Amino acid sequence: MLYRRFGRTELQMPVFSCGGMRYQFKWQDVTPEEIPQDNQQNLEAVIRRALEIGITHIETARGYGTSEMQLGKILPQFPREKLIVQTKVSPVADPQEFRQTFEKSLAYLQLDYVDLFGLHGINNAEIWDHSIRVGGCLEVAKQLQAEGKIRFIGFSTHAPTDLIIQAINTNQFDYVNLHWYYINQWNWSAIEAANKLDMGVFIISPSNKGGLLYQPSEKLVNLCSPLSPMVFNDLFCLSHPQVHTLSIGAAKPSDFDEHLKTLELLDKAEEILSPILKRLENAAIETFGEDWVKTWETNLPSWEQTPGEVNIRVILWLLNLALAYDMIEYGKMRYNLLGSGGSWFPGNRVNNLEELDLRECLVNSPHAEKIPQMLATAQEILGGAEVKRLSQS
Repeated sequence: MLYRRFGRTELQMPVFSCGGMRYQFKWQDVTPEEIPQDNQQNLEAVIRRALEIGITHIETARGYGTSEMQLGKILPQFPREKLIVQTKVSPVADPQEFRQTFEKSLAYLQLDYVDLFGLHGINNAEIWDHSIRVGGCLEVAKQLQAEGKIRFIGFSTHAPTDLIIQAINTNQFDYVNLHWYYINQWNWSAIEAANKLDMGVFIISPSNKGGLLYQPSEKLVNLCSPLSPMVFNDLFCLSHPQVHTLSIGAAKPSDFDEHLKTLELLDKAEEILSPILKRLENAAIETFGEDWVKTWETNLPSWEQTPGEVNIRVILWLLNLALAYDMIEYGKMRYNLLGSGGSWFPGNRVNNLEELDLRECLVNSPHAEKIPQMLATAQEILGGAEVKRLSQS
């Protein structure tokens, strides 16, 4: 395993972290007796395998159902100083409720403290206010830190980049969990802001949210050759030293194996990545033309500024991926979360385009004439049954 300094925390962070949202039994709390033995044994085998290969960072959240309870049966078996344990709690209006939820997390984990504690899902202005206001959830987290129950405080986010940077620039956090990978590089300026303040940078779910890379399309496999799409994406992310660790949401012990192939490639990352990056770019240009590829995002309205709160930017992004790289299943999954995923997937799909007048909101886009047809194509290709977030399933 390779390790990187996790910003001001000074923790030696493995470049891969063991994320805790794919191996648990349920997304809702249950009694310990309800957890099947085979499920618990598999989770424990995942943790043992992670530690065996040097992945010392175990990451979970109160929102991940039985994950904490199940981890509490295995983590205390290891020397505490050899583990970096992170959990997260969603900020709410009542800071005492937030504190009680954290205490529940700690009790489930059967630990005296967590190394990293994240305010989970600072995704919009309301949640940010719950966090930062006087007497709010961040203040509670700092009290818990003073009590020795938390070593370092960070936040996780699906927010627009501007809000992420606003949170970072308060300089109240030691690290950030955010999205950034080859297919979605929108948050690079937030990573730069975090680096300036010496914060740790944790990339959320690069293999799942980064493209369902454990079930890639044949076209994507060919474009990323000789690497698998998963190893390509890992190498792309880790070739940037500003990134400290990537989350691997392992469902079984062997899920780490493909990722480990990345480690021996890091010394020659630029040489290996260059032809793959060129092929990926060329595939997009061959599909859409260079003008669209280089300027499709220019002057797009936010979903709040769009009739029907249609999330034009995300929809066009998903269509680009679907048509250029045959990432249809990924596009369907993400597209059909729009309108049902709350602050995690804001804005709506475009299933009533004929009723919407988009002319005014698109007036500054160089592709104003083309975009309505592109949105109609997206609905045709990606539209389907509404999808629920995993935690709502």
